[in-house]
Amino acid sequence: MLPQPARAESPERRPEARARPLEPRILVVEDEAPLATMLRYNLEKQGYVVEEAADGEEALLKITEFEPDLVLLDWMLPSLSGLEVCRQVRRNPATQDLPIVMVTARAEDQDSIRALNLGADDYVTKPFSVEALLARIRAILRRRGRLPAAERGRRQFQDIVLDLMTRRVQRGGRTIHLGPTEFRLLDFFMQHPHRVFSREELLDAVWGADIHVEPRTVDVHIRRLRRALNLPGEADVIRTVRSAGYALDVEES
Repeated sequence: MLPQPARAESPERRPEARARPLEPRILVVEDEAPLATMLRYNLEKQGYVVEEAADGEEALLKITEFEPDLVLLDWMLPSLSGLEVCRQVRRNPATQDLPIVMVTARAEDQDSIRALNLGADDYVTKPFSVEALLARIRAILRRRGRLPAAERGRRQFQDIVLDLMTRRVQRGGRTIHLGPTEFRLLDFFMQHPHRVFSREELLDAVWGADIHVEPRTVDVHIRRLRRALNLPGEADVIRTVRSAGYALDVEES
């Protein structure tokens, strides 16, 4: 009897063919357990899949096994420092483009320069604002198209959230009612926070280059947007720059 040919294993049954989770993965490399727990809680709350490593050698192993989309990397670690982990990640062709955010108590300019020169994508000093850290992570992953499902189609600036799917806007949890033009205007600003745009640039971007309206029309809709966004006592997030235009920004006191 002739031997039967080996049965090919279907791609679905091969371990290497397992589909990656749709949600982005973040590896938290931190030897302070309370801080690691706090970071994990806040990241999972945003929809990220999180793994932890408590030292440099474990971090390198988890990077290979877990295949994260981003690494939060403490500088001062047992076994291998965060800098050495960063160096080895950048030397490996399989991980050389992996985003790394260095989180450290070292606040000297030379320390941040050293970390960035070794390949860190960002540098956050302890103590830090969780919201600020989440915003930095979101910015990096947005550029790579790896935001959680809850973040896709959603923009955020400080306490303002704009949902493109439902076309709803909230500030500090309260609903903001905007007309179609104000919604498009805010959406454009939120795609380019802090950048100043002239009236002409806003007309082209929000109304369209083929639509002929007066530049002062922008001022009317900016006033409406301000009234809708800002309650008494809240920071005005629309900054007027004399002779230049407008920006989504907060006036410095």
